[in-house]
Amino acid sequence: MASITLAAADIARVSSSASQILKAVAGSERDAALTAVYKHLEAAKDEILEANKRDMAAAEEQATAGKLSRSMIKRLDLNNPGKWEDMLQGILDVRDLEDPVGKITLATKLDDGLDLYRLTSPIGVLLVIFEARPEVIANITALALKSGNTAILKGGKESTQSFAAIARVVSSALATTSIPPGAIQLVETREDVNALLDQDQYIDLVIPRGSNELVRFIKDNTKIPVMGHADGLCAVYIHEDADEEKTVRVVLDAKTDYAAACNSMETLLVHESVSYTIFPKVASALLQAGVSLRCDPASKQALKSSSLSAAMKAIIQDATPQDYHTEFLELTLAIKMVPSVEEAITHINTHGSGHTDSILTESKEVAEKFMAVVDSAGVFWNASTRFADGFRYGFGTEVGISTNKIHARGPVGLEGLMIYKYQIKGNGQGAGDYGNGKKKYLHQKIEL
Repeated sequence: MASITLAAADIARVSSSASQILKAVAGSERDAALTAVYKHLEAAKDEILEANKRDMAAAEEQATAGKLSRSMIKRLDLNNPGKWEDMLQGILDVRDLEDPVGKITLATKLDDGLDLYRLTSPIGVLLVIFEARPEVIANITALALKSGNTAILKGGKESTQSFAAIARVVSSALATTSIPPGAIQLVETREDVNALLDQDQYIDLVIPRGSNELVRFIKDNTKIPVMGHADGLCAVYIHEDADEEKTVRVVLDAKTDYAAACNSMETLLVHESVSYTIFPKVASALLQAGVSLRCDPASKQALKSSSLSAAMKAIIQDATPQDYHTEFLELTLAIKMVPSVEEAITHINTHGSGHTDSILTESKEVAEKFMAVVDSAGVFWNASTRFADGFRYGFGTEVGISTNKIHARGPVGLEGLMIYKYQIKGNGQGAGDYGNGKKKYLHQKIEL
């Protein structure tokens, strides 16, 4: 993998050609390539983390000048405890998953000597555009190679040093394997991206990872299918019978575990019957954790009438209508009182982004209704929205989270990078041999 100076059409054509070769590379060889990538990255840890520190220093200057958000800086930092180790472990986790290519998912005997098979197949060429998170290059490389897809990668300018360092190491690793040249390519400029978005002849799927502005730009400027989400407007709803201890724990985790993540809670909905019982204790825990609360009139009144300290009451803010449409990506939370689970569901389906939402209740019936009717990729019961993650789902890692309603939805791992191919194995038959008083199809299931 190296910086690309080819024209966009040539970049896409090279990737498409490599895709045809990669589809025939054995799973064991693709696994060996991931082992090589892991070992090379492990050996280059100091070099890559130093490059990341240079990116972080430049990002701090941008943030001080008001040109970069603090949430972006958090995403950029590879030196965060456990982040480097998680990146490397993700490669091994993907490597150790079952080979997703060529799995038979359906087999039908159409007639004697005429069998139909449905097999999993790689999508082809992926264009992955992302901001800040430099570890994405390792994640995407692992998922793409394991699934038999080629990838063209474009990182954000804020992660230039980290991205280039990781790219050099990955390139060196793949050069020692049977992976075809051009299977993983790097582009550097926005002009490259704009030109690649026109290459629908060669590129099969665009996966943007970053701000809602980035995702919307991509969707508005290409004919290529796009998989991703523009916003992570995740909500948690506290029902009238919620358990207090569970509620405090889950709400606090959903907001403060990593506020800059797309699966963090941005809206808290509270049943009005617990406005003077559980809710003030939840609010107290959030305020103590440094969360800024933006409340509707009912929730603000409940907190003003509670036993919260005067200092806490003084910093409670009024919510605006826009707050319920905002992905804060920081320690800010919009709060609203609702009279029923139906109203909570309506709010989520109206204002949410279809990412991940959670209900806190001890009622199985209420929980099942919530999970059935809320129209999101992830719907949880008594669990933090932060569980919406490919690694936590056991996918090894993820290429992104999709709120699409066709193909992949939710955290997209290997399965989301596969499509189907139908094969028929016959013995000289023609379709004209069947129907209209001729031979009849058997349509018998073949046991796999």
